[in-house]
Amino acid sequence: MHSHAAELESAQKQAVARKSTFVSVALNLVLMCLQVAIGVFAHSQALIADGIHSLADLISDFIVLIANRASAEQPDADHNYGHGRYETVASLFLGGLLVAVGIGMLWRAGTRLANMDNIPAVHVSALVVAVLVLVSKESLFRYMLRQAQKVRSAMLIANAWHARSDAASSLVVAVGIVGSLFGVRLLDPIAAAIVGFLVARMGWVFGWDALQDLSDRALDETATADIHKLLMATAGVRDVHELRTRKMGDLALVDAHILVDPLISVSEGHYIAESARARVMTDKRVLDALIHVDPENDAIAHPPARLPTRVAVAALVDAELAKYGLRAANLNVHYLSTGLDVDITLSADRLADREHDADLVGRIDMDQLKARLGARNVTLQRQLVPVKADAASPRHA
Repeated sequence: MHSHAAELESAQKQAVARKSTFVSVALNLVLMCLQVAIGVFAHSQALIADGIHSLADLISDFIVLIANRASAEQPDADHNYGHGRYETVASLFLGGLLVAVGIGMLWRAGTRLANMDNIPAVHVSALVVAVLVLVSKESLFRYMLRQAQKVRSAMLIANAWHARSDAASSLVVAVGIVGSLFGVRLLDPIAAAIVGFLVARMGWVFGWDALQDLSDRALDETATADIHKLLMATAGVRDVHELRTRKMGDLALVDAHILVDPLISVSEGHYIAESARARVMTDKRVLDALIHVDPENDAIAHPPARLPTRVAVAALVDAELAKYGLRAANLNVHYLSTGLDVDITLSADRLADREHDADLVGRIDMDQLKARLGARNVTLQRQLVPVKADAASPRHA
């Protein structure tokens, strides 16, 4: 069910990315042509530069489209967890593009400050276009941010803020043109330098966040605490330790160790782990989860070294019981930090009774058996219901 929901969410994210990015492509294409044409006609170097900036936006839009398509690919032999990090790579590239644009704006501002006397007067049409671009880019930013937040995509959010940087750039152009029209030429390069710094800083923040995600950054403390609560709410889970998360695009992979009763069966422990995983997967921030079952907290306690294997234990038990004409119907071996515990279940015997079994236990040297096994405890019991010979199953599976 979670897989189906994840597929639907991924499909919705792709659809939103395509729609919002195509809107951005169309708008930037129109504005770029308008800025360059009017910039040449009105002798506005700032407007021409802003047109080149819009060209950079077109490039970033195509990067988003490519990354969106690539991230939707299913897991394969080379990418077992899917391709979600392509979005993170795209966010890193967009951050770098913002830094480059910001530095370019700073450089342009410095050049204009050094050569203010060579700046020609501009035509009022440049101001009209600059204001139109400013309104268009701010509207595009608000639309793209709203769509990106709807599907919680870091890449789309980064691209939306890229549109905001365009609006800021257009504001600089508008202020510079107004300054030029009124003879205050110093206002344009100063404003350009301020906004250039803000754009570069914004790009650094996005790029750094993307770099951290590519370096297996964990979910924040609140999200991790939510996952811990989901694990602890699972029936049979006594404790949770070594809970680790790492980002995979806008989602995260989860690894956790759960503590269960050390004497339950393997199948019950597996069932508890699967139940815990199912709970964790209900969190929409989780892409996949790996749950490890521990009978004890292995972060602080481990079984003693060189305990006998199950095969060796079974051989010793068989040899000891054979002395009394007995055989074990079942054998449970528990490897704990306190030592080895062995539970032996004898085959059912219709002729056996309590007195018979008590006498049998008295004749079997349990202390010697424990010593030979190196066990802390050995228990002996008998099946209550006889098992037919043709229905018997292998003992030491």
